[in-house]
Amino acid sequence: MVAEKAADTTKERNNQLDVLSSTQATIKNALEKLGYPDEVYELLKEPLRMMTVRIPVRMDDGSTKIFTGYRAQHNDAVGPTKGGIRFHPDVTEKEVKALSIWMSLKAGIVDLPYGGGKGGIICDPREMSFRELEALSRGYVRAISQIVGPTKDIPAPDVFTNSQIMAWMMDEYSRMDEFNSPGFITGKPIVLGGSHGRESATAKGVTICINEAAKKRNLSVKGAKVIVQGFGNAGSFLSKFLHDEGAIVVGISDAYGALYDPEGLDIDYLLDRRDSFGTVTKLFNNTLTNKELLESECDILVPAAVENQITKENAHNIKASIVVEAANGPTTTEATKILTERGILLVPDVLASAGGVTVSYFEWVQNNQGYYWTEEEIEEKLLQTMVKSFNTIYDTAHNRKVDMRLAAYMVGVRKMAEASRFRGWV
Repeated sequence: MVAEKAADTTKERNNQLDVLSSTQATIKNALEKLGYPDEVYELLKEPLRMMTVRIPVRMDDGSTKIFTGYRAQHNDAVGPTKGGIRFHPDVTEKEVKALSIWMSLKAGIVDLPYGGGKGGIICDPREMSFRELEALSRGYVRAISQIVGPTKDIPAPDVFTNSQIMAWMMDEYSRMDEFNSPGFITGKPIVLGGSHGRESATAKGVTICINEAAKKRNLSVKGAKVIVQGFGNAGSFLSKFLHDEGAIVVGISDAYGALYDPEGLDIDYLLDRRDSFGTVTKLFNNTLTNKELLESECDILVPAAVENQITKENAHNIKASIVVEAANGPTTTEATKILTERGILLVPDVLASAGGVTVSYFEWVQNNQGYYWTEEEIEEKLLQTMVKSFNTIYDTAHNRKVDMRLAAYMVGVRKMAEASRFRGWV
């Protein structure tokens, strides 16, 4: 399994250029469908700004290690850019660029006054101490401080970052600004201005999309067999939400393998047995591979792990009638075409995973106004936003006779294109 994981990591790194290229190709197609000239695509195909920084950190053994970090700001015609910061050994400039573009699309899809941003640091936080992580977090904020801020670019958590890291970053920015700035960053602890519902927002948004997709297929979520590929933050919350709604979660996976039981898994038991990195499959014998899990019997399949999991090689073997992408870019362009031709309803990542940025926006608004909503109010506002966005994209796909991904890109890119045109940029 370790060898398989290493191979998957190498494949993921090699495919990052393809992820960026396929994103650009879909944006180009969307803009052409909407009737925009080529110069709009030339503006939107790359981030307006891409900053590379070097961050020295004194390690616990007394040595100084230099880390490389990135911050991409895709387009700020609509408003400040917004997007997470990931700590991961495989972070690359191309990946950060593609993710910033996806954030722009997500903001457009749920109609937020944001452009997309994204950040990352090449590191392995699993091998770093608490003190080293704090030093790295503060060093990153100092390095990018000139281009971020509550009205410029608002960071958030992402892969291997959490509310504690956001708290350190907010504190460092506030020290430099000499003013308490909770609106500089989202995903903070509640006591520091965080929002109720933020930690589970991405999974909650995916759950809403699953319910809406099921309605379109006259399928009841209660009793439906669901596979969730990935058991990290989004995947674990999602499994719990679906389990509590009465769905039968028949499969889950993590980096080391997959579990499948056609009668349903005990999700509460699995959540209780996870280690500090969210993995649980190592406790079991006779596990499946992630590839085998994707092709197993189910009604609803949710890829919630990494990019490029459903490809032209396995798209014909997918048995689900609904695929909802909780991860970034889990389905390739060729696989999207195959699934659509097979009549499978594919809910794309830029729609399904937009719950996180939506509740981040709610957090930013609460910080700016100094008045905080209850968890029930947050959930109601998120439900309204996600249902409206899902139906807009579903109707666009139907009326324009395009697949759901292209429809989502058309909806997501329109606001940026219009704002750029009115500003006189194109």
